[in-house]
Amino acid sequence: MNEPAPLTRLDLLRFLRRVQAGDLARTDRWIVEEEQREAERIRGEQRRPPTPDWLIEKGIGGRNAVYVHRGGCWSGRKRTEAITRDQARQELTAGTDACPHCRPDTALGLLD
Repeated sequence: MNEPAPLTRLDLLRFLRRVQAGDLARTDRWIVEEEQREAERIRGEQRRPPTPDWLIEKGIGGRNAVYVHRGGCWSGRKRTEAITRDQARQELTAGTDACPHCRPDTALGLLD
């Protein structure tokens, strides 16, 4: 039977180089993909509209105001819309509750 010739040290080193070249190419692809994700994340941040200073939270039916929030309040995420500072002050003086977490009444200089 014909047996293959034994591998030399040079053959093994060339094989190792091919394996490492494949690993390097894969790593290069991962870098490109990560750069694309990062660029997309930055574009998304740049296109995001600014956070409003004041929010009004409506009830489930969308008619009655439930809370007035400061713009960055973590609690005021659903059923909210942006309002002006004057509208926030007007809502609070008309009896709409201030969010107990962000306390817009304190920020507006209104006391309970």
